[in-house]
Amino acid sequence: MDLRKLKTLIDLVSDSNVTELEITEAEGTVRIVKGSNIVHTTAAPSQMVYTAQNPVAVSAPAPAPSPASVAAAVEELSGHQVKSPMVGTFYRASSPGAKPFVEVGDTIKQGDTVCIVEAMKILNEIEADKSGVVTKVLVQDGQAVEYGQPLVVIE
Repeated sequence: MDLRKLKTLIDLVSDSNVTELEITEAEGTVRIVKGSNIVHTTAAPSQMVYTAQNPVAVSAPAPAPSPASVAAAVEELSGHQVKSPMVGTFYRASSPGAKPFVEVGDTIKQGDTVCIVEAMKILNEIEADKSGVVTKVLVQDGQAVEYGQPLVVIE
């Protein structure tokens, strides 16, 4: 599990009423307990326990990224990113078949709606926090998004 994902999970638990969260993926299991000084991380097949003043989860190191993926990540980072304020489902338009809020090349103003993130059956309009030209839409319509995930790039 990558470190950004772990940090996001820790922040979500800290900022919510959730007291315990356990996530299992192919790389192992992460358990975060709010108010506890212990975070358990299991990387198959051994089990490790970490003690810290503030919960911090650690997982097995990921394989080194390829030069192509590093170049793609650097390319994505250029420009201002409009990020998801919550976990949910990304929608480019107000309804199926409707015109998307923004397309690549559109000039938008601060406060314009760029997409919708549905969370817990509530449709949340995500507004641009900067004026400019849309250079990339990073998420597919109907795709699940995470807290802090870049959605749209504005130059």
